[in-house]
Amino acid sequence: MEGLRSGGPSPPQVVVDGRLMQTFQRSFLQVQSLLDQNRLLINEINQNHESRIPDNLGRNVGLIRELNNNIRRVVDLYADLSSKFMEPPSYPSLEHSWLENGGHKRYRPS
Repeated sequence: MEGLRSGGPSPPQVVVDGRLMQTFQRSFLQVQSLLDQNRLLINEINQNHESRIPDNLGRNVGLIRELNNNIRRVVDLYADLSSKFMEPPSYPSLEHSWLENGGHKRYRPS
């Protein structure tokens, strides 16, 4: 039989909304930018710590605050992505009554 694969059923096809994909890409770019910035902050914090110069050590307070704020923003971005991923897709072509009835259509006799 042509076209059949052995080894079980084929994986389900996933259709992704273009807007959703753009949201994911934009969010992941923001996350990557924040993580890159955090890497630079951590390097600067380490250099300041190793220098043991009082002014540099004092500067670390602000750098650590900035690092914490960036981490908080990354967590928020991931939480937002997670909630968007868990939302059911919207299908404007489906009837509202079908969705309101839990996906079960009522059939009326003619």
